[in-house]
Amino acid sequence: MSTVHVRPGEGRHHRMIDGDHIAKATVRDAGGTFEVFEVVAPVAPMAPPHISPWAGVLFLLEGRITVVVDGASHDVEPGGLVVVPAGTPATFGVVGGPARILVVTSGDGAGRFFADFADTVAVDRPIEESMPAIRSVTSRHGVALAAG
Repeated sequence: MSTVHVRPGEGRHHRMIDGDHIAKATVRDAGGTFEVFEVVAPVAPMAPPHISPWAGVLFLLEGRITVVVDGASHDVEPGGLVVVPAGTPATFGVVGGPARILVVTSGDGAGRFFADFADTVAVDRPIEESMPAIRSVTSRHGVALAAG
């Protein structure tokens, strides 16, 4: 593996219904694979709870968020962290003002999912209108929408 240096503002932007997911790096080595994202999220309705095949770590840099994991709600302030195990229903919402979140995911599937989602689902439409496109993308990447 070679050294990776990503400057502020750099990375591939994936504009999604819950914010701009900026792919910063994919790391592959003998120890495994993980991806690093910066998420810049506005105040907006929570995305539907979903179950991803990858684990995720959300570390809040700025703002305040509420993360719902397996039905339990966690209020997170800057410096706070929430781990979402793979296969667990989860979503997040921003409280009060924009938020910046450092997200690290296991494997290399999240980046492909974010890219496909951003290319397929219109962010300027109500979630209800976008559900057919959302279901299509989630099924292609092994992500399931959770009940509730």
